[in-house]
Amino acid sequence: MSVSHYTHAPRRGPALDVAVVGGGMVGAAAALALAKSGFATALLEARAPQPWSVADEVDLRVVGLAPSSIALLDELGVWTSIRGARSGPYARMHVWDSESGAAIAFDAADEGRDLLGHIVENNLVQWTLWQALETAGVRRLCPAEVRGFDAREDRVTLELADGASLSARLVVAADGAASPLRTMAGIATRGRDYAQRAVVAHVATERPHAQTAWQRFLPTGPLALLPLADGRSSIVWSLPEDEAQRVLLLSDAAFLQELGVASDFRLGRVVSTTKRAAFPLKLQLAETYQAERFVLLGDAAHAVHPLAGQGVNLGLRDVAELRDVLVAARDAGRDFAAAHVLRRYARRRRSADTLDARGFDVLARIYAWRSPPLVAARGLGVRLLDRLAPLKRHLAEHAAGF
Repeated sequence: MSVSHYTHAPRRGPALDVAVVGGGMVGAAAALALAKSGFATALLEARAPQPWSVADEVDLRVVGLAPSSIALLDELGVWTSIRGARSGPYARMHVWDSESGAAIAFDAADEGRDLLGHIVENNLVQWTLWQALETAGVRRLCPAEVRGFDAREDRVTLELADGASLSARLVVAADGAASPLRTMAGIATRGRDYAQRAVVAHVATERPHAQTAWQRFLPTGPLALLPLADGRSSIVWSLPEDEAQRVLLLSDAAFLQELGVASDFRLGRVVSTTKRAAFPLKLQLAETYQAERFVLLGDAAHAVHPLAGQGVNLGLRDVAELRDVLVAARDAGRDFAAAHVLRRYARRRRSADTLDARGFDVLARIYAWRSPPLVAARGLGVRLLDRLAPLKRHLAEHAAGF
């Protein structure tokens, strides 16, 4: 579908229940979930997603969808299309420490499940959701840029860059980690810059990935090899800024050799690679997820270290929670955008997201230890955890979103 087919906001459009700003994976899922729940919904996005085609090279940005995310996408009627297009299921995860040699393994069979999750291209998920919006009755406003908004007693008026305006009872900001709407709402953030970049590429290896996600903790940061549908692995290699820049500039031959060493040749030699890219890593949490008739979700609310691959999954859990809270309030005859209703969503999700984000941060700090006694203690802890089946099962269920 071309951009010319998208609806542009009229000078004075009809009133809406919800206006979602940001059409990435989380924003599009939120708009679809709310529309399917009976809310009159609009989605505002500055740039339409690139059409996805199976003939295209696999997108460098991929996400490991947990069972909770897959369940939500299935409820929204898009998971069958995503899975059938191109997804890499994985049933096992193996994590090991380069310094102590300690390892921990997770197997879906131990949890009575077939799979731990699927590795899917970001663009595929976004494009599939984007296409589903029209049939769900979502007004897609694209290109659209919010220049300001005014919250009144019963609704919010959004002022757009083209001079148009839009009225809704609730505004949902899903406009990314740099969220302009969060800034307009006066919501501060806290966190830290990891001074690292994640180098990403898709590689072919001598041995098959065996539907296993592999992750090795190195002194410079974690390296993940994620199983793609076509037999290759997607790498996410966290490195200090200068090291990331050096790795990006390596010849392919030198890169393949360094990656093989970094991965301990766990899948044999690395034999080919796509182009490489890198993106900065930081921890960022919004001080609150709520303002008057306004909520944050996804990266606008929280940005986390990719070592656990949970960023998008946390955002999709935000979506499910917001939908459930709004539906319950509406069905009880209450104002679904009232402060006390939004506070319920904000408290639940901020508490859960903060716990996860801080947990990932602590894990990153622990694996940055260099002192031999601390490395030995870390190794002992990992070995004990691998033997404590109930605790390991709890971690697996948490990662799955249950």
